[in-house]
Amino acid sequence: MPSYFITLEGPEGSGKSTQARLLAEALDPPRRIKLTREPGGDPISEEIRKILLKSPDHSVADRAELFLYLAARAQHTERVIRPSLEAGLTVVCARYIDSTVAYQGYGSGLDLELIHRMNAFATGGLVPDLTLLLDIDVETGLRRQNQWNRMERKAIEYHQRVRRGFLEEARLNPDRIVVINTSQDADVVHRAILACVGERLGISI
Repeated sequence: MPSYFITLEGPEGSGKSTQARLLAEALDPPRRIKLTREPGGDPISEEIRKILLKSPDHSVADRAELFLYLAARAQHTERVIRPSLEAGLTVVCARYIDSTVAYQGYGSGLDLELIHRMNAFATGGLVPDLTLLLDIDVETGLRRQNQWNRMERKAIEYHQRVRRGFLEEARLNPDRIVVINTSQDADVVHRAILACVGERLGISI
């Protein structure tokens, strides 16, 4: 089977990690799967993740934050995602380029056009075949979190801008980004994801 690149995006508490794992389990077999995440997925990228998520609040400047995410993504794409796709695997990744656009662009107010260009540079132009945007009300999503990292502790207004950013990117990229309501039970969300992915891949899951 040809390789395929699926990303899961969305605000905090939308269930990306859980749904990415469930999707990978459902797809393997019939497809060979690489399940990964951002920031992270590679030893160097995982070290950058620690800086980004475990540093004290307000300790990382907005522009530095952007470059750290991009550095982690460049390493991850080069060492993990591209080799997996070249080997014919289906890659399922929790967070990717759209998170940087939503968080550092819409959330922090950095230049969107610049972020799009820098994403393209960091990934060598690699864009997902399908992005599942797991959408949830900000307050509901944050209530789901047990332990908050530095990003999750940002102001509620910041997270509201992030969610609006995700939805705007979905509006601008309807062929790639599919919005899925994750305020429902996790099993219901999982079935909706399987239906969407199965339709795109032309298989029954």
